[in-house]
Amino acid sequence: MRWNELRSEKCSLARTLSVIGDRWTLLVLREAFLRVRRFEDFQKNLGIARRVLTERLTHLVEEGVLEKHAYQERPVRHEYRLTQKGLDLYPALMAMVNWGDRHYADAEGPPLVHTHKSCGHDFHTVTTCSECGEVVDPRAVRVRPNIAS
Repeated sequence: MRWNELRSEKCSLARTLSVIGDRWTLLVLREAFLRVRRFEDFQKNLGIARRVLTERLTHLVEEGVLEKHAYQERPVRHEYRLTQKGLDLYPALMAMVNWGDRHYADAEGPPLVHTHKSCGHDFHTVTTCSECGEVVDPRAVRVRPNIAS
């Protein structure tokens, strides 16, 4: 299967990968969640080529994950803000961060610690059932086709 064919697959993961499935896009999103908004700051933080960054930002704007807003008139300069569609990616990215923290942290622990502002506690991401609230383990899940689709 070709990369540009993922979007037409009957699989939500494949369709998602068609939008965010390369390393630079995921790292751009990481920076966006760390409140980076300006092209120069993305480039400086990531060490990414301007052409590659332009392509990734353009793609995320076209997909409605980021919005482009002018913050300066002369010359015109833009910043990139997460849309609701972009913010909805937070649990997926946090799950990947949690996996990396668990399997690739060094002896000092993870490089970043996440603190819940409301309660003040450091946390790690867990997946819970939307109906009963229990933590979901892959062995406790059954998958079936959606007969409506």
